[in-house]
Order: sequence, then structure tokens, then C-alpha cells
Amino acid sequence: MALFSQTSQQGLQALLWKCRMFWPVSRCQQLFAVSFGIPSREKVSCFSFVTSSSTALPVDPKGADAFPTKKRSEVVYEEEKGWDEETKQIPEEKLRLSSSAGAPKKRISHISLRHKFAKVQPPEKPLQAEEWNRLRESFLSPEIFEEVMFNNMIRYNSPIDVAKSLLTHVAKSNGDIGYNLLVKYLALCAQQGKTSEICDVYDILKIRFKILESGAYNVIVRGLSNSDQWRKALTILEEIKMAMIPSRANYESCIKAACRHQEMTLACELYREMLAKDLVPTLDVLQAFFDYSRGTKDPELQKELFGILLYFRENQIYPHKTLMRSIKLWFESIPGENWRGHLTNITNSGQCPVCSHQLEDSELSKEEYNNLSERIIRDVIHGTDTFRKTSPQEFEAFQTFVENRLPFDIVIDGLNVSHIKPRKLQCENLFEAVNCLAKNNARLLVLGRKHMLVNSSNWKREIMKEMQNKADFFFAENISEDDAFLLYATLRSGKHCKFVTRDFLRDHKACLSDSLTRHLFRKWQRGHQIVLFPSVGGNPMKFLPAFSYDCVVQTTGDTWHIPYKDAYEEKYSYRVPRKWLCLHRKYRRV
Repeated sequence: MALFSQTSQQGLQALLWKCRMFWPVSRCQQLFAVSFGIPSREKVSCFSFVTSSSTALPVDPKGADAFPTKKRSEVVYEEEKGWDEETKQIPEEKLRLSSSAGAPKKRISHISLRHKFAKVQPPEKPLQAEEWNRLRESFLSPEIFEEVMFNNMIRYNSPIDVAKSLLTHVAKSNGDIGYNLLVKYLALCAQQGKTSEICDVYDILKIRFKILESGAYNVIVRGLSNSDQWRKALTILEEIKMAMIPSRANYESCIKAACRHQEMTLACELYREMLAKDLVPTLDVLQAFFDYSRGTKDPELQKELFGILLYFRENQIYPHKTLMRSIKLWFESIPGENWRGHLTNITNSGQCPVCSHQLEDSELSKEEYNNLSERIIRDVIHGTDTFRKTSPQEFEAFQTFVENRLPFDIVIDGLNVSHIKPRKLQCENLFEAVNCLAKNNARLLVLGRKHMLVNSSNWKREIMKEMQNKADFFFAENISEDDAFLLYATLRSGKHCKFVTRDFLRDHKACLSDSLTRHLFRKWQRGHQIVLFPSVGGNPMKFLPAFSYDCVVQTTGDTWHIPYKDAYEEKYSYRVPRKWLCLHRKYRRV
């Protein structure tokens, strides 16, 4: 299907001279005629789209081949994005609306567009140029009309012909079509499974640009992956590799397509390649492996899926209930293995009530604890980060304070705990926590800030004095970072000492240089961090003690125990789950 009607030919001819020097006449004629419905008798030399984006790089007539690479960053687990989300990946500063010659290019904020104009309804049928003009002139902010209209075409899944008529109008009015509008058109085509349109527009974009930005590649790869021409997405993935590191979304679209078509060996190869590039997979794509591998007899594929469960263990990942059910069904479908799965809650002793297996102890050995303590004090506390938010003199004073009062049973992040219930005074929140934890004559250390000593609406002097009769307090400077203080006091107090904070301490884990030490840190944290819940309906504050067993995926070969959460949750949550999937293999009697 042609991208534009023939009524747009005259408006588009103004674009043709712009890349004459870059591309052969025959190639441009072919693409222009096929994609834009121009009769073959029309002689065109070439075609171009104008954009100020520096990520979508214009073709260099000199043939330079140095491409920038995008720096990777750690990503959190998330569900698959909608098509309108993909188009937001174009950096805001690189988006400019096409406008008439000489008019200033305006920077558009995605947030303001989406919130202010989210309810603008696109037309239900294609409009003529005069109708688009009238609609644009009556719009509250005409300069962002096209951007808003395309955003909402994606949101309301408008007919493709409506989008085409708007692009035709833009090309005829402005003499060019902005890069961002083309990407949004791609998203609409992909959303509706218009595979030929995706391929046509991608070919045109390739003529004008060396590479596209990641948002456009995400749309193209995802759109093709969801079609019967999914293997084209693999070809584009290879093209992306030549220019940049493919995004997580690129890999996951191809992996899920391979899974759907039972190309599990290919899916596993892409998965391993993704991990090798330090791209963190979403739970969504990991679930696809279990969903599409049911009943498999392939030992290599089974080994790959067991490896995914060990990946959960090493990275303290807790699957949500939907993924847990997929894992359970996969185990029970393995031919001849006779696996049975049951949902359960592990007792405080760490014994599974279903199979009676005793889970791993959360306690570190003496050697492990000493090694971890030395590494944390060396790499985290005395590392480069600690003294950015405290002074060496203050930390030395704190060390002396702690050494003179050791050991403590519980160390409390006072400022963190004081914010647990926003509607209560901060001193009252902290007072309730101290009272609760001091019931069993535990020796408490509360890490506070000096502003707590100043009588104020949130910090009452009388309450502070009463608390100091029940716990030791160290008041740091208001700008100080107290996580290092908390770690030092807890570790110096010995293996029995626990700590209370709602932080996950992931920044400090990242300071540890090797994976074994980071693993020990997470294990120590799971066994020593006390979780607190605010009081509800007049009931007292609740504390869940640290587990005596380790809350990670565990296996003996004949059993698997997998902790899970009811719903997807950011993986760095400090709260570990209470629910478990017990899988055990029943051997048949001969």
C-alpha cells in the first residue's frame, strides 16, 4: 500500500534535490514510486527527510564510517511497552517539528504533550488539506499540532489512512516530513501489523541516514517480530550491531518471536548474546522461555531454563505470580520427570511444609563474615564515596563512639525510619520504632542528624530525651550520608547484630569489586535487615525479623524452592517475599 496519495506529489517534489549527490537515481526512483504511489513516468532523482536529530545520522557523501555508540546503563525489570512509549525514546532535544521555511524550530516536551493534550481525538477518516488547515488553525497550540495528533493516533489506534492524509498535508505544506513524525507513523503501522508499510518507511529512512536512534529501531524490530515476516527483524538486528549495541527491546522482540515459532535454539543464542552485552532481561521475556518450552525433551533446552532459575538466584530476582505459574507448568510438563509443584509458606525454622526440605541458612560462616566485613570497610566505608558526604574527622569520631560502646544488637537508620508514616510527627515515628525494638532489652544504636536536637514541629525535645534513655544516639551532620555509619556499626558489633532501614543499600553493593563479595553482601543483608511496617488503624508498628533461612532460589537437584511475589515489583525492593513455590520430583516405584 502506498504511503501517500498522488495528491501529495507536487508538495514532495521540493524535497527531491536534497540528496541527489548522495544516492543513485534508480534506487531513489524505485523507493519513491513504490512507497509514495508516484507513477513510474515521473522522473525523480532522489528523496530526503529533513531532521535536526544528531542520533539519526545523515549520510555523509564522503563516506565516513565512524559511528557513535550509546552508553549502556542498568535497567530495571518492566513489562512490555506500548507503541506510544517506544516513540518517547527519541531524545527530547533532538525532536523538532517540521514547519514552514524560516520559522523557528520549537523544542517539544513529551510530558507536557501527553498530559495537556491526551484527550484530543484524531479524525475518524482522512481529511483534505483544507480540512487539516482549519483543524490546525483552531488548535490551542498550532506549532505542536502534528506532534499531538500523531501521539493520539497511536493512543486511539487511528486508521492508517488518517495518518497518511496528515503526512501528505505536512509534506505539501512544509516541504519535508520530520523524522519524529515518521517514527510515530512507523509505530502506528507496527501497532496495526502493517508489515509492508514498516519495510517501506525503513528503506526510505536508510537512504537518508546511516543509522537511526534506538526508539526507531525498537519500533521497526518489534513491528516485524510480531508479523509473519519476523525473520526480517533478525536481519535488522544484525544491521543495528554494525552501528551500535542493540537495545534490550531489540533483543527481546527477536527472542519472543523465535520462541513463538519454536526456534528455541535461536532464542537461547540471542538470550546468551544479550547477557554477554550486560543487558538485563525483563521477566516478560524470561517467561516466554518457560511458556514455549513445555513438554520439551531437549536436554540442552532444559539446561538453559535451569540456568535462568540460577540467574534468579545469583541476582536476587523474585518472579511474580504469573511467571511462577509458567515455571510450575513447565516443570510439570517435562516428560518422564514426574515433577509436582505446590504453593506454600516456609516456616520460621526454614523447613518446607510440603517436602520437609530444610532451606539454606542465611548465616555466613566465620570466614565469610570476616572477609565480607574487611571488604566492606575497605571498599565501601573507606572507599572514595564515603567522604563525599561526610568528613574524615566526623567518621573518626563516630568510630571512637562505636568502639567505646560495642556491641549493639540493632542499629537503626533514624532519619529513614522517621519518615515511615508521613502524617505522623517524625519524632513519633522514631519513638514508636525504638519502643518496639527495645522490648527485649536489646541494645540499640540510633543514627540521627543534628537537626533532630533542635526543638521543632517534627522533633519535640521531650520525646527526644525520652528516646535517648532507651537507646544510644549518634547525631551526624545534616548533610552526612549515614549508610556507611550503619554498615560500620552493624559489622563491628558482630554476626548477631541486625539493622533497620528501608533502603536496599544497592549503591554500596555496587562498590564491591567482585561477584562473590557482592553475593555474600546480599546474603548477609537478607539475614540481617529487619523490615518494618507502619501502624494501621491504631495498631502498633510491626517488625518482621530477618530470616534465619536464605530467601533465594534453591535446588538440590530433586527439589527446587522458588520465592515469588504476587505482583511485579522493582527488583531492588528491600522486602523479600513470604510465598514460595515448592517443586519436587516424585520417583515412581518399580
